[in-house]
Amino acid sequence: MAITLTQSAAERVRNFLASRGHGVGLRLGVRKTGCSGYAYVVNYAEEITDQDLVFDSQGIKIVVDQGSVSLVDGTEIDFVRHGLSEAFRFRNPNVKGECGCGESFSV
Repeated sequence: MAITLTQSAAERVRNFLASRGHGVGLRLGVRKTGCSGYAYVVNYAEEITDQDLVFDSQGIKIVVDQGSVSLVDGTEIDFVRHGLSEAFRFRNPNVKGECGCGESFSV
């Protein structure tokens, strides 16, 4: 099992955590939604609970709840800027399809 960050994503998380002054890492999860079934939920982790698995990538802790792990196992998280927009992007080997708007996925 592994969840990884690209250098760009790691720098984004590191800089944001430093500017906030608190947090233990990046929290990644999924929720049922959208036209394809699931959507990623990304937040900054304030704590690690007994229900979480923790991955380390480029010195950043990635915290994933046990219910989401099977859906995101093997995912690489990138942070991209395109024009005026910027966002995390996910390369998830479990994805079988995505909706046209790119907001949800199916496994």
